[in-house]
Amino acid sequence: MAPKITGYKTHEDIRFPTSLSGDGTDAMNTDCDYSSAYVKLYTDSDLTGYGMTFTIGRGNDIVCKAIEELAKRLIGKDVEEIFANMGKTWDYLSSDSQLRWIGPEKGVIHIALGAVDNALWDMYARSRNKPLWKLVVDMTPEEIVNATAFRYITDAITREEALAMLKEKAATRAEREAKVRELGYPAYVTSAGWLGYSDEKVARLTREAVEAGFNHFKMKVGADRDSDLRRGKIIRSIIDDPQYLPPGLKPRDPNGPDLVGKNAGPTGSVLMIDANQVWDVPQAIDYVKSLAEIKPWFIEEPTAPDDILGHAAIRKALKPYGIGVATGEHAHNRMVFKQLLQAEAIDVCQIDSCRLAGVSEVLSVLLMAAKFGVPVCPHAGGVGLCEYVIHLSLIDYIAVSGTMERNVLEFVDHLHEHFLYPCSINKNGRYNVPSNAKEGYSIEMHESSIAEYEFPNGSYWKSVRGTTTAA
Repeated sequence: MAPKITGYKTHEDIRFPTSLSGDGTDAMNTDCDYSSAYVKLYTDSDLTGYGMTFTIGRGNDIVCKAIEELAKRLIGKDVEEIFANMGKTWDYLSSDSQLRWIGPEKGVIHIALGAVDNALWDMYARSRNKPLWKLVVDMTPEEIVNATAFRYITDAITREEALAMLKEKAATRAEREAKVRELGYPAYVTSAGWLGYSDEKVARLTREAVEAGFNHFKMKVGADRDSDLRRGKIIRSIIDDPQYLPPGLKPRDPNGPDLVGKNAGPTGSVLMIDANQVWDVPQAIDYVKSLAEIKPWFIEEPTAPDDILGHAAIRKALKPYGIGVATGEHAHNRMVFKQLLQAEAIDVCQIDSCRLAGVSEVLSVLLMAAKFGVPVCPHAGGVGLCEYVIHLSLIDYIAVSGTMERNVLEFVDHLHEHFLYPCSINKNGRYNVPSNAKEGYSIEMHESSIAEYEFPNGSYWKSVRGTTTAA
C-alpha cells in the first residue's frame, strides 16, 4: 500500500542575520536578513518531503500561515496518486477558491504554494532514490508534459508543442547528462557586488572569484551613479587583466559562441548589473546609458517586475548600446513570463525557484523560454536558492532547451553550510551536479541550524533579543 500524507510542520521564521555583514544589500533591499519559510510534509512511512520559500525577514510568519493552509489540502492523499500527475496536483493545490482569492496566483499565497509544491517534488524524488533533476530528466516527454502547469499559457505554447519539443531532445539526453556531469554547469558570481561592501572588499572578492575560475560577474547598481561607475571600473580592472587569472588558465575568446554579444572583455570575462526595480522607465534608460563604459551584458530588473511594456521599452532603447535586459526574479507567475517573451521584452529569462509556485510552474517557463529562444539564467543567492536552482538548470539543459552554451546560473557563497546536501562549485567556476540519491531537491536543513536561527526563539535570536537587528 502506498504511503499517505499524514501531516506537516512549518517553521515560523528561519532567519539569518545577513544584514549585519551587508550580504544581500542592493538599491531596493537595504537590510536583508535572509530567511526561509520551511515546511516538512510527513507520511505514514519514513518518507518525508522538505520545501521552502525565500524571504528577507519580516513577513516570513505570514508566508508560513499560508503554507499551513495549503498543506492541509494534502492530508490523507495517496502519494502515488499525487506523483502520477504532478500537473494535476499543482492545479488542485492552486484551485481552492477562497485561498485563490487572495492572489490569484501571486503574492504570499503563490510563494507559499512554491514551498508546498517543492516539498512534494522533493518527496517524489526521494521516493525514487534520485536527485530531483534526475527524476525529471528520466521521465518520458509525456510525463513531463503532465507534470507542467499549462493553464493560461496555451496562446504561447500548447501541450502538443511542448511534447514535440521534448521528444526532439529525448534521444540525446544521455549525451548532455554525461557532458554536464563532466564539466559542471556554468555559473556567475554576485558575492563581490553587494552595495553594502567597501571598495576594498569588492576588489578582494572579485580577485578571489577570478581565482576560483568564474568569468561572469554581477554587481548591484542604482543607489549612486558615480559610486556605480567607480565600483564597475574596479571590477573591470580586475576581471579584464590576465594577471589575475588562475595559473594555467588562458583568456577566453570574447567573440566565441558562448561570449559573443555579452560585451566580454579581453580575458573573456563578462559583467552584469542589477538595479532591483528602483527606476521608472525613463530613469532606467538614462541611468544605464551612463554606465555603458563599463560594458555590461545586461541590466537586471531595471523597473517594476510586472511592467511588461516598460521592460520592452528599456530593451529597445538600450539595444543600440549593446546592453540587454534580464528579469524574472520577482515575476509573479508563468503568465508574466509569457508576456515578457511575447513582447520581446527580455534577452535573459531569470526564473526563481520559489517565487514561481514550485517545479510544475517552473517547467512551463522553461518550455516557453526554449520555444522563444531566450536563455534561462535563474536567480539564486538567498538561502537555499542555489541548492534549488542547479536542479532546474540541469532539467533545462538536459531535457528542455538542450543548451548551456550561453546560460549561466547565479551563485552566491552564503549559508550553504545549513543544508544536508549543499551545492558546490568546481575549480572552473561551475556548479557540480548533485549526485546523492537521498537528497531529493537538496533543501533539507540541519536540525541544529533550525534550532539556532528559528525566529524569535532560536538560540541565536534569544541571545540578541532587544537589539535593533532582532526588532
